[in-house]
Amino acid sequence: MKEKLYIRANFLALFTIIYNLVEGGVSVWAGAADETLALFGFGVDSFIEVISAIGVWHMLRRIKVNGGETRDEFEQRALRITGAAFYVLSAGLVITAGINLYQQHKPETTLWGIVISLLSISFMWFLIHQKTRVGTALNSPAILADAACSRACLYLSVVLMISSLGYELTGIGSLDAIGAILISWLTIKEGREAFGKARGMSCSCCCSKATPGQTRHDIH
Repeated sequence: MKEKLYIRANFLALFTIIYNLVEGGVSVWAGAADETLALFGFGVDSFIEVISAIGVWHMLRRIKVNGGETRDEFEQRALRITGAAFYVLSAGLVITAGINLYQQHKPETTLWGIVISLLSISFMWFLIHQKTRVGTALNSPAILADAACSRACLYLSVVLMISSLGYELTGIGSLDAIGAILISWLTIKEGREAFGKARGMSCSCCCSKATPGQTRHDIH
C-alpha cells in the first residue's frame, strides 16, 4: 500500500513538471504575441515552478529510500535558485507594468489568458486534492506542505483570469498591468517561501495550514 502511495506521489510530481513546462511555453508565447504582460509573467512563473517541482520530485525519491524529510544540498540549491528567479520576475513585472501604465498600453487580446487560467485552476485544484490525500495517507509533512503551497499557483491563475476577463469585458488596458503587479506580489511571496524552506523553515506561503495534530514548525 505504501509503495503504491509513493508511486502516486512520484506521478503527481512528474505531472506537475510536465504540466508547468507546457503551460509556461504556451503562456509565454501567447503573452508575447498578444502583448499581454499578465499572461507572459504567468508563463515565466510556470517555468520557475518547474525548478521547484524538480526539487520536490528529487525529495520524494530520497524519502522513499531513507524515510528522511530534511532537505539535502540539491533541494536547497533548487529552492534558492527558485527564490532568486521569483524575485527577478517580480521586479521585471513591476517595472514593465509601470511603463505600460505610463504609456497606456493595451493588449491585442486577453482571450488566451482566460482559457489558460481556467485550465490552470482546474489542474491545480486536482493536484492540491491528490497531493493532500497522498500526504495524509503517508503522514508526510513535506508532501502536505507541497500541497498547501500549490495553492499559490491557484491564486495566480485566479488573478490572471480576473484581469484577462476584465479587459475583454471593459477594454480597460490598465487591468492587464494591474494583473501583472498582483502576480508580482504573489511571486515575491513565493520567492520568500522558497528561501525560507531552503533555510529549513516551515512553509511560509499565505495558504499553508498545519494539519490536525501538526504544528507549523513540523512542516518543512
